[in-house]
Amino acid sequence: MAGLRSAMDAMAVEGQLYDRLPEDRVRCLACAHRCNIRPGQRGICQVRFNKDGALYVPAGYVLSAAADPIEKKPFFHFLPGSKAFTFGMPGCNFHCGFCQNWISSQALRDPQAVLHGGHLQHATAEQIVAAAVRSGAKIIASSYNEPLITTEWAVTIFKLAHQHGLKTAFVSNGYATVECLNYLRPHLDGFKVDLKTLDEAKYRSLGGSLAPVLESIQTAHRLGLWVEVVTLVIPGYNDDPQELLGMGRSVAAVSPDIPWHVTAFHPDYQMTDTIATPADTLQMAAEIGQEAGLKY
Repeated sequence: MAGLRSAMDAMAVEGQLYDRLPEDRVRCLACAHRCNIRPGQRGICQVRFNKDGALYVPAGYVLSAAADPIEKKPFFHFLPGSKAFTFGMPGCNFHCGFCQNWISSQALRDPQAVLHGGHLQHATAEQIVAAAVRSGAKIIASSYNEPLITTEWAVTIFKLAHQHGLKTAFVSNGYATVECLNYLRPHLDGFKVDLKTLDEAKYRSLGGSLAPVLESIQTAHRLGLWVEVVTLVIPGYNDDPQELLGMGRSVAAVSPDIPWHVTAFHPDYQMTDTIATPADTLQMAAEIGQEAGLKY
């Protein structure tokens, strides 16, 4: 972990999404934690840190990159049938026990997520966009971990991607701030949000809270981003029909045209004793979404 952190810090640059505070503290605005960070300390995400009264953020590398079907993100109504060149970074502002990308997202928290500095791939925005163009992708997406915590780096890449005619997307937990979404808006086209549960206590156990996620869905839609929502349906966790109905209604209240994906859980990370989601449960959830007023 220490080696990975040192390698990341060596490439960090001063960010833009922050306020300066007295005593050389900074307030990060990338996500709804709004971390108040003292000199030499880090935000909850572990990748944004205060260096001499300035906020430093990731840039100049990726952990992984690949061309995937856009449906894998999942986006089903955003250039369907296209490839999305997707890049990911280490770190997350949540710590979900059911994370299916935990080796990258929890690399700076969990010693079991064995990554080191050699796993990072140095890359410029130009190189990343060139790779996307070579792959035949029509979209470039930030995913595999939480993209909000590397927003400035994504914007650097997305500006160039737009110049090459590519669309851009975030695959996010939605724990955003209005400041971050406004900063992203000129450079971002698609915003996929994970709505994990309607239970506030469960959201707090994951490291966040519900209200900012619901507000992000509303704000992103109001700003004109293409919004899709996904819920990983986990047996015994969030598969109660009334909770699913509440989630569907929450999305429909923003717009019945927002697609709501209900996807299958497989045992992973800290929830290996939970069964995989039965197909019947997904069918039920899809029918509940229709009952809630959603078209897709």
